[in-house]
Amino acid sequence: MDVATLPLWPAFLVSLVTLFGYMDYMLGSPMINRPIVLAPLVGLVLGDIHTGILMGAALELVFMGVVTIGSATPPDTVTGSVMGTALAMMTGQGIEIALALALPIAMLTQSLKITVNTIRATKMPKALELAGQGNTAALGRLHWFLFIWMAIPMMLVTFISVLVGVDAVKTIIEMIPQTVLDGVAISAKILPAVGFALLLKLLWNKEIKIFFYLGFLLATLFNLSILGIALLGAIVSLVLTERDEGNGENKDDSDEVVVYE
Repeated sequence: MDVATLPLWPAFLVSLVTLFGYMDYMLGSPMINRPIVLAPLVGLVLGDIHTGILMGAALELVFMGVVTIGSATPPDTVTGSVMGTALAMMTGQGIEIALALALPIAMLTQSLKITVNTIRATKMPKALELAGQGNTAALGRLHWFLFIWMAIPMMLVTFISVLVGVDAVKTIIEMIPQTVLDGVAISAKILPAVGFALLLKLLWNKEIKIFFYLGFLLATLFNLSILGIALLGAIVSLVLTERDEGNGENKDDSDEVVVYE
């Protein structure tokens, strides 16, 4: 492969998007690590923000229910979203290929993250020591050092994959029979349902299930758009919240003990 033909600059810019995604851990989790944020940024640096937005929306539906709880190690949405979007766009493929690439990439890079985090954990005694001493300046430096220790390997993975992987991915895609590609396209339409199922599994309880069925009926029987259902859900949420707050205030007032002197 001719080095002069390698996409050095696009690969570097895409790796910077990966770095930006991992900055979520350093900025108090403002959700900049979500596909709906990262994929449009990839589209921006690659010159097609419209396609990036479409891919970001599709990937967000898939990864919507992916959250880190306790010791759970879900797929790495940052690298998966960035690399899936970049490789699909640079090979001239559509959203279906982005989805097909993002999921296995996210699972593979999560294994790398576990390895890196295991090494980073060896610095935990030092962090506890600095915290016990009240040395916030040194603790802050250690915090940034450990972040860089994680971010640099993930940036390198993205950079190298985009740099040398575009032609390989394009060749593989051209070798895949059309029937398989059609199957990928169909599965890509099913994957958002999996994402919603993962999210619903976290939220499901007997108090809200009636609203899920209500939204389903509105969509199927009355052809109400997703936006309309979302706005209706927001209104219902506000009404229920105000009702619960009002009941709480009334309860507090009833529980007050009045002492007459």
